[in-house]
Amino acid sequence: MKQKLLIVDDEPGIVDMMASCFSSQYEILTAYGGKEALEKLANQPDLILLDIQMPDIDGLTLCRKIRELIACPILFLTARVEAADKIIGFQAGADDYIIKPFDLDELGARIAAHLRREQRRRNKSAVRFFGELAIDYSARTVTAAGEPVSLSKREFDIVELLSLNAGQVFDRERIYEAVWGIDSGGSSDTIMEHIRKIRAKLSAVTLHSYIDTVWGCGYRWNI
Repeated sequence: MKQKLLIVDDEPGIVDMMASCFSSQYEILTAYGGKEALEKLANQPDLILLDIQMPDIDGLTLCRKIRELIACPILFLTARVEAADKIIGFQAGADDYIIKPFDLDELGARIAAHLRREQRRRNKSAVRFFGELAIDYSARTVTAAGEPVSLSKREFDIVELLSLNAGQVFDRERIYEAVWGIDSGGSSDTIMEHIRKIRAKLSAVTLHSYIDTVWGCGYRWNI
């Protein structure tokens, strides 16, 4: 089965050029704007080529939204970039930058390199069992009694942090910094909502309460 490549750019000529170049190697998905790109995520692409200058949702904002949902490599396509811009992009979740105009052979090599790296990561499967719950940290999947539990990227990141440090108490600020990053401009208040969603999803498939609230302190993984 071919790996899936999602190309997101508001210039049809660039999209068509890349689609034509890589269609023999990959299954090609295309989007000409941010909203369409978010809809195409349901197809579970293996790698995303993302233009920064998008008309409806700018590339940085779109990258952050994508990172809430899936963890595949994201390569930014941009006509100009400075060191400070790169740092912002990497903090948003990008894995690489491709400067326009680009050489298609070099782009193809970078795509292949990122996909190989991602495959090696997945092949090093590390699975831990907590009662009837199984967490595959490499594949980033959670199952309970054989039933899959669908978690967003951020939700899995929180489960990963807590479960790898079972019994340790994390306050909201520590969880936020570990998952979103120290320099993120959001609020740790979002942690409560993410924990609520995780608990709801787990309670649908298991009676065990895996995340305890330590009042006045934070949360811990209950084994």
